[in-house]
Amino acid sequence: MPHSNYSFLSKFRRHVNSSMVLIFFTVLALVCANLPGVKEWYFSIWQNPVHFSIGDFNFFSHGGHSMSLGEVINDFLMAIFFLSVGLEIKREIRVGELSTKEKALLPIIGACGGMVVPVLLFALFCPADATMQRGLAIPMATDIAFSLGVLAVFKSRVPVGLKVFLAALAVADDLGGIIVIAMFYSSDINFMFMVISALCVTAMVIGNIAKIRAKSFYVSIGLVLWYAMLNSGIHATIAGVIVAFCIPATLKKGTGFYLERIRQNINKFPVIEVDDLHNTVVLSNEEIHTLKSIESAADKMISPLQDLEDGLHFLINFIVIPLFAFANAGVSLEGMSFGSLFSGVGVAVMVGLVAGKFIGVFSFSWIAIRLKFVSLPAGTDWKSFASVCVVCGIGFTVSMFIADLSYAGLGAEGAALLDQAKLGVLCGSIISAVLGCVLLNKTLPQE
Repeated sequence: MPHSNYSFLSKFRRHVNSSMVLIFFTVLALVCANLPGVKEWYFSIWQNPVHFSIGDFNFFSHGGHSMSLGEVINDFLMAIFFLSVGLEIKREIRVGELSTKEKALLPIIGACGGMVVPVLLFALFCPADATMQRGLAIPMATDIAFSLGVLAVFKSRVPVGLKVFLAALAVADDLGGIIVIAMFYSSDINFMFMVISALCVTAMVIGNIAKIRAKSFYVSIGLVLWYAMLNSGIHATIAGVIVAFCIPATLKKGTGFYLERIRQNINKFPVIEVDDLHNTVVLSNEEIHTLKSIESAADKMISPLQDLEDGLHFLINFIVIPLFAFANAGVSLEGMSFGSLFSGVGVAVMVGLVAGKFIGVFSFSWIAIRLKFVSLPAGTDWKSFASVCVVCGIGFTVSMFIADLSYAGLGAEGAALLDQAKLGVLCGSIISAVLGCVLLNKTLPQE
């Protein structure tokens, strides 16, 4: 099996458990937000100030004011999430499903449709109010954990080509979301902090040129960059993406150099007879040194990019995203009628996800395939491909994040719109997931 397909399948299997954790914390947030005696605690806990101070300097401060716990989750922890996303995008551009025109074209075309059409439908269904229209970008993103989790239900029935297409499209979607956040969700620019940010980026670029491969070098500068961007007016999560693209993807020396070093060191050990395989041998100091040399060479064979991406897996999927979901998915249904979902921001987000993502991804892909720019993923037909396009309407994490950027901090009106948007994201994602499962069950080959 090709390496790129294997990496996607490996990621596919990894995301299954994390998607279940994400569902649990989403449901828990909804319960806490509507349970008497608990909801007051739930909504107040995110307002607590957070301090990480050295003397008078507080790392978690913005404009001289301490950040709340909710802001730390949405601005700092999500910067780590976007660091992980950026590493994934960079790897796929270099060696994965976005590395060549032939591999990347269909997912990118589909992702473009899946971003443009939901925005148009949001604008069509949402009243022409300037405040409401701030949420245009909410239904743009496909949640990779949830969408791959849906495909996981069908296991080997899903052709490899469809799995690769959905994963690559979600990566391209994330890149589009990052660009939108950088362009449209920034505030007044502070020149001094912009200069500090530029110096941080310059230092990391120079580090690449100087072949500095220590992850600590880039992470340390990345923390300074995050603080500078937080106070510069550019949304702080973009710092995670910038750091990711500065993390080296190459080795200080070639792979062959480290392989040969490992091979030479292994040859220093005597050949073990079969009868002696289970015997314990006390190693000499020289043999311990040789083993450590082998370990060091093995570590250096993994690029900083791949090593950091792998190291962030547990933190992102089992701490950052579930905590983000728990902090942001809690929507109080008190005073909110079911009919409110079918008006204003709620219906615009829901239609954008359910109809917009499907129409956009499928139509753009169909046109590109009919014009023979690209071809259907291997092992698929139009029915199963259309079913996966429905799954693209699951837009949980980044959609919730953009909703918060769009309406948080706008007073009572903004809070009400944010609740509507979150409800639209939840309902739209659930409908897309259920409908996608039903269609996939009908269109995928039987085992």
